[in-house]
Amino acid sequence: MKNKQTIGLFGFGVVGEGLFQVLKETQFENAEIVKICIKQKDKKRTISPEYFTTNSNEILDNEEINLVVELIDNAEDAYEIVTTALKKGKSVVSGNKNMIAKHLPELIELQKKHNVALLYDASACGSIPIIRNLEEYYDNDLLQAITGILNGSSNYILSKIFNENMDYHVALKQAQDLGFAESNPVFDVEGYDSLYKLCIITAHGFGTIIKPEEVLNYGISNISASDIKYAREKGFKIKLVAQTLKLDNKHVTLFVLPKLVSPEEYIYNVENEFNGVVIEGKYYDKQFMFGRGAGAFPTSSAVLSDITARTHNYKYEYKKINRDSNLQFTTNTEIKIYLRYANVVDFSHFEFESISERYSSKEFNYVVGKIKLTNLMSLRALLPKIDVFLAVL
Repeated sequence: MKNKQTIGLFGFGVVGEGLFQVLKETQFENAEIVKICIKQKDKKRTISPEYFTTNSNEILDNEEINLVVELIDNAEDAYEIVTTALKKGKSVVSGNKNMIAKHLPELIELQKKHNVALLYDASACGSIPIIRNLEEYYDNDLLQAITGILNGSSNYILSKIFNENMDYHVALKQAQDLGFAESNPVFDVEGYDSLYKLCIITAHGFGTIIKPEEVLNYGISNISASDIKYAREKGFKIKLVAQTLKLDNKHVTLFVLPKLVSPEEYIYNVENEFNGVVIEGKYYDKQFMFGRGAGAFPTSSAVLSDITARTHNYKYEYKKINRDSNLQFTTNTEIKIYLRYANVVDFSHFEFESISERYSSKEFNYVVGKIKLTNLMSLRALLPKIDVFLAVL
């Protein structure tokens, strides 16, 4: 028997309004938005003003509302809304990957303590149902790796660079004009958005909860014509890729880095604002999931999927997290990288285990070699400040 979801919605931006329209157009009988909490009361809206309030307690203290849908940008405000709702015995659907990645252990405990559910498939890859698939289908004893393009904004920029010879800054401006990138693009192009998504995906895929600040993320803002030339000469495209790798039966590692992607890889043809995730297993080889990672309707469709799941009383069981023999996170592993640098001083910070290729010229210098992820992690704060670009091979 389906349970009616009486919804209090926080946020009426692109995704919130998209969700309202989807629910209205599908005439979904088992879910209804009855109140919407907003910040700007006087802003012109497309629906009746009776829906709106600026007082969060009109939702959180309303006993008839049994599901809170949180779709706001601010992670701190989202945390307050979500934790308060869970403590009041209301289930929650959220798309705030920043908040979830940083507070997942606490959020899991609150769900258990108050016998409610927090669903957040929309936090990872928009319309791609990655979290529920990892939670229900893929056993982490067989799962070997998760590799993905998790951010549509950076992928759009790189697609324009490689497919249309567009300058980075021109491509970034176009992405901003189209609404794919924010006015302050750091969250997208420096890999933070992908990082938070990867931490959530890793928790559900491998049962390992990792704090985002422990994981290396490095973005694409320092990409140069020399890097693009190198990639083209070698037959690669550069993509901003998030990876979780099972190293052995006890350890897992993860990072977000630009990657030199060959035509044989599934994600080579993931272009523009689309996302793509490759799930690799011990016996089932590789499986590929592809879809729009952002935008009003792709994200609102993921939110709607979580709402629908709640009509069937669905909740994450966190079976992998609750296992006794969880994989431990480590950066004590080698990866092969391309490093372009301007001068010897910048290069001296990198402690390569071995170098297989080296090039020097008046225009630029690069090396290809193996380096400890621990060394790169120690340089995390320095990397944006020096004239280098690196990518995984």
